[in-house]
Amino acid sequence: MDIQGLKDKILQLAIQGKLVEQCESDEPASVLLDRIKKEKEQLIKAKVIKKEKSLPEIGEDEKLFDLPRGWEWCRLGDISNYIKAGGDKPKTFSSIKNKQYPIPVIGNGKKDKGIVGYTNIATENNACITVSGRGTIGYSCIRKNPFCPIVRLIVICPNIGINISYLNYSLQYFVEQGVGTSIQQLTVPMIKPKVIPLPPLEEQKRIVAKVDELFKLIDELDKNKQDLLENITNTKNKVLQLAIQGKLVKQFEEDEPASVLLERIKKEKEQLIKDKVIKKEKALPKIDEDEKLFDLPRGWEWCRLGDIGIYKKGPFGSALTKSMFVPKGKDTIKVYEQKNAIKKDCTLGDYYVSKEYFESKLKGFEVSAGEIIVSCAGTIGETYILPNNIERGIINQALMKMKIFDGIDIDYFLIYFDFILKKAAKESSKGSAIKNIPPFNILKKMLLAIPPLKEQKRIVSKVDLIMNYLDKLQQEMESKEIVLKKAILTEI
Repeated sequence: MDIQGLKDKILQLAIQGKLVEQCESDEPASVLLDRIKKEKEQLIKAKVIKKEKSLPEIGEDEKLFDLPRGWEWCRLGDISNYIKAGGDKPKTFSSIKNKQYPIPVIGNGKKDKGIVGYTNIATENNACITVSGRGTIGYSCIRKNPFCPIVRLIVICPNIGINISYLNYSLQYFVEQGVGTSIQQLTVPMIKPKVIPLPPLEEQKRIVAKVDELFKLIDELDKNKQDLLENITNTKNKVLQLAIQGKLVKQFEEDEPASVLLERIKKEKEQLIKDKVIKKEKALPKIDEDEKLFDLPRGWEWCRLGDIGIYKKGPFGSALTKSMFVPKGKDTIKVYEQKNAIKKDCTLGDYYVSKEYFESKLKGFEVSAGEIIVSCAGTIGETYILPNNIERGIINQALMKMKIFDGIDIDYFLIYFDFILKKAAKESSKGSAIKNIPPFNILKKMLLAIPPLKEQKRIVSKVDLIMNYLDKLQQEMESKEIVLKKAILTEI
């Protein structure tokens, strides 16, 4: 059960009379309702409020559950001095609060508790509850200070015999939660006849005190959780930062320097080009001093992403469409999708193309065990190392495949990729509704700090150790949260 679900459960118990004990000495709600009726008659006689059409008797089918002793069902209109809609936006209006315009203008939004501006005249001076009629339909809020309600905001002024906080909690349960998606607007005629359970006034106060206490505890629980999650995330980022800067593990003089392995990778690429396994590409620019992000430890080297791997994005849209998919069969080729990279699962998906179409149009997009697939759109930068048991297949338009040369520990590469390249990808797409991984002309030029191979493995081992500890800490926190939630429910 999530935080809001727990609060909803507490409200349910509260309005059913199961949250606090009933006391025989409490004045029953029937007496309270009779007094409210007489007070309203007196206010009408004194022309303080207008006489309204009587609300219908409450039918048995409207009573949602059995009430405790001393409680009564009532209509919202019967326990309110008035229920009305807000007026037009005042002519004297300011978007900011100042000495001339100190009175808040309240609309039907939830942001900033509905405050849309300020004016100099209050049209509502009583302690009230407002309910949003449009927008965030059903959102209720207590207003104890003078304000000016505007259109599509419903104002409820409860009788003095009704605890305003209890009424607000009741509205949160019966109105805010009960608004269906089919309701486009909440109106005064809709809310006046709303039936709610009414406890004795003293019990109303006890219910409010208990709900307030529990909600405070739950909010503290949630805040502690969010603070811990933030600390864990920050710690993980710091660990990764230290790892890629050579500050996480010791350097050893006997380790073969990265310059040697980069030279070996260079020769390997040249041989692959010579054997026509890969195409020769335009040489990447030399690394300038101003590009280097930090000072490297002894034995480390800067290189470009394009220097240490082979990269290929999925086919253009017209080359692979749903019309080309065929049922899985003996001679079909699997089409790997975003979800394979995101879920780290090669078995997901049921899209296939014929072997004939693969051989004629899509062979260049085939993936092999040990290659990395990367999600390139939407949820960008999610990576997955393809295992040995994969079906023969190709990448689709939303994926990129990467083959990293020997001499680069693939897990070290992914650490760097996740920390630097994913961040860079997001920044390059800032302001775009759909985020995309940077184009190859940018991606291949990105810098990596390469340690000796043995140090790469030590870094990976250390990072895994710390990350596993942090993940375990998070799991323990989530387990304790579940226990605390159960304890709260048990208590009530």
